[in-house]
Amino acid sequence: MDASLLTVQPNAPEPIYRQIVEQLRRLIAGGQLAAGELLPSVREVAGFHAINPMTVSRAYGLAEAEGLLERLRGKGMAVAATRRVGLTENQRLALLEPQMLELARHARELELPAEPVLRRLTRLLGD
Repeated sequence: MDASLLTVQPNAPEPIYRQIVEQLRRLIAGGQLAAGELLPSVREVAGFHAINPMTVSRAYGLAEAEGLLERLRGKGMAVAATRRVGLTENQRLALLEPQMLELARHARELELPAEPVLRRLTRLLGD
């Protein structure tokens, strides 16, 4: 994995460290990050995204506390070897729930009916 796999939105209402943790959850649950795979260093992620290294360190620490990551002596952070990636579709959908609620709220604020929003989302998903 390299730092470009993570996306950081500095102007989003959600703190950057939470954005990173949420992405790590999804990448691990979706199998894009395998157990034992090394993560880029704190400095590499901070430098790539021009953010404070303490923000990345906080995200990695939180993910480690949740059991998503483990610290390997002399190597850095890796996806926890005990982490199971075989989540059900419902469990993976549950990881998207906060973003879907946010999308639904924005659509209601813009007074958009569900049909065009679903069409656009389907197109964005590539189906």
